[in-house]
Amino acid sequence: MVREQYTTTTEGTHIERPEDQYVYKIGIYGWRKRCLYLFVLLLLVILLVNLALTIWILKVMWFSPTGMGYLGVKKDGLRLEGESEFLFPLYVKEIHSRLESSLLLQSTQNVTMSARDPEGEVTGRLSVGPKMVDVQSPQLQINSKDGRMLFTVDEKQVVVGPDRLRVTGPEGALFEHSVETPLVTADLFDELRLESPTRSLSMDAPKGVHINARTGKVEALSQVDIILHSSDGELVLDADTVLLPKLIQGSGGPAGSWQRLYEICVCPDGKLYLSVAGVETTCHKNTQVCL
Repeated sequence: MVREQYTTTTEGTHIERPEDQYVYKIGIYGWRKRCLYLFVLLLLVILLVNLALTIWILKVMWFSPTGMGYLGVKKDGLRLEGESEFLFPLYVKEIHSRLESSLLLQSTQNVTMSARDPEGEVTGRLSVGPKMVDVQSPQLQINSKDGRMLFTVDEKQVVVGPDRLRVTGPEGALFEHSVETPLVTADLFDELRLESPTRSLSMDAPKGVHINARTGKVEALSQVDIILHSSDGELVLDADTVLLPKLIQGSGGPAGSWQRLYEICVCPDGKLYLSVAGVETTCHKNTQVCL
């Protein structure tokens, strides 16, 4: 900045202008100018390096208008091609594969999928480990492809939806408690066995128990007693021949017993025994069998 002085004179008068005492030059000179140029050059170098790094990152990460690398952004979500590795939890609403390929979830430890309520509490969890598949849920239900229920498990019961439950194990099925079913049958040309090795076997039905063997025989074996009981009705043995080979035979008999005709007698406790047949009943003559 230049400091100026103004003096009023008249024409014809010559006055010498005093010397300028304070004169300032406008601009940056010397070492300041060199530092400024160096700083601008450094900023330019940093700008070029950042631009090159940005272009390199865009190229390496395969950024494009439709996504990033194998990750494509669609209107209905994201599409991921190839194999991907997630280091932290993944939160999604739906995961499905392409129509021509299957969906593979793989881990070196286990694969865990959890469902949470709005408060963040876990309501259901599926964990696939190296030794066990663990499902934590109030109810587990398996449906067919048409939406029909196949299998349901909850805390109170297990429901099998198909028309037939088939057990293919060589030892059959083991039930520790009671079983309720409308029908128990075996495969064709295989025998059906209901067995209780150390306890009793009981079959109850409100309208009767039907045992039917169309091509074979029905055999009941017991270490103690076999009880056939009908609370309201009769017991019917419907067959061409009914054999009771080990019934006790009474000692007495009328004349003419050489015909080998017998009648079946019943004791008050339900015990059966044979008595030689006569014109009239002879059961009263052999009542000592019931004692």
